[in-house]
Amino acid sequence: MENFGLIGRSLSHSFSRSYFEKKFKELGLNDHRYLNFELNTIDGFKNVLTTENLKGLNITNPYKESILPFLDTLSAEAKEIGAVNCVKIENKKTTGYNTDAYGFGQSIKPFLDTTHQRALILGTGGASKAVGYALKKIGVDVFYASSSAKKTVHTFFYSEINERVMEAFKLIVNTTPLGLFPDINGSPNLPYHLFTDKHLAYDLIYNPEQTTFLRKAKEKGATTINGLSMLQLQAEKSWEIWNNI
Repeated sequence: MENFGLIGRSLSHSFSRSYFEKKFKELGLNDHRYLNFELNTIDGFKNVLTTENLKGLNITNPYKESILPFLDTLSAEAKEIGAVNCVKIENKKTTGYNTDAYGFGQSIKPFLDTTHQRALILGTGGASKAVGYALKKIGVDVFYASSSAKKTVHTFFYSEINERVMEAFKLIVNTTPLGLFPDINGSPNLPYHLFTDKHLAYDLIYNPEQTTFLRKAKEKGATTINGLSMLQLQAEKSWEIWNNI
């Protein structure tokens, strides 16, 4: 039996397990299993590695950054991003990769135009690092919004997001868990009345399909995208890494 799995804190509504179980069935891989490993702290990662014939793992919040010291090596991209969401286990060695950046970049490219030269990323965690990396590779200037991160020239506090900021940033990406099922009424603290039909709002959340963030932006005419296509793309890229495709 070849084992794969997902590491996170709360995985009852995980995308990855159902996605890969369906994939294994379609490919006739009856000797493949995908397991959920719910960890209270990342220290439990060491026990996960004792799983027999473990070949690959996906990493979800809140461990995309804290897992780094536990890995033997990192891909060049993961090292530059500073976050990992895919781990390959080979010859008892662990290598960390970031397929989030690939998934996000591929999913947003068809929607970008010349009005999206600057992006405001909501959140400063591991997912935001992958999003920022992908956008910079495309040529988009990246700024962040946070309620707690240290203030820099590329960081806004939410209280600073006013009409001038909303006018300057036509691409706004939510990488926070606000609005994720079951707390579907949550949303980042934004002046939603300032969204326009020139804005592109992207939410990494896929459950619910339309978050409160996306709904409020759409009500003002913004184009909206949820995180489902990104998740599918990053999952396929993980599969390629695990299998040397």
